[in-house]
Amino acid sequence: MNVPVPVDVIEALEQESLKHPQVPVKYRHYFAQGAYAREVTLPADCIVTGRVHKQSQINILSQGRLKVTTEHGVIEVEAPFTLVSPPGTKRAVFTLTECVWTTILGTDLTSPEVIHDTLTFATEQEYLEYTRYIPWHS
Repeated sequence: MNVPVPVDVIEALEQESLKHPQVPVKYRHYFAQGAYAREVTLPADCIVTGRVHKQSQINILSQGRLKVTTEHGVIEVEAPFTLVSPPGTKRAVFTLTECVWTTILGTDLTSPEVIHDTLTFATEQEYLEYTRYIPWHS
């Protein structure tokens, strides 16, 4: 039986992994009207955690095989694989092979740094603080 992985567990995994050498990766950025895509190639045998997103986004694994945390628990997937993440989602992946992962966000912003700073949070707590001020979220 697959059970969801709580965000605090993913955040603890993230803190532990930061104690180890980090693998440098390069992002490729794509922009279209109302959309931003961030693509990254990840080597095999890496643990990767994402940020908490303010809005839903599309995630595409276009190459490789990995394990990913989902609302249904940890699942193993192989490209091609697409996953929609609802707002407030923080994912962790473990790459089993070299992988290409793309995240697509709806935005008219055109700076990756601004998108990072305005559409994501480092922690679930920051996201929960943000949602306290959204009238429809209460």
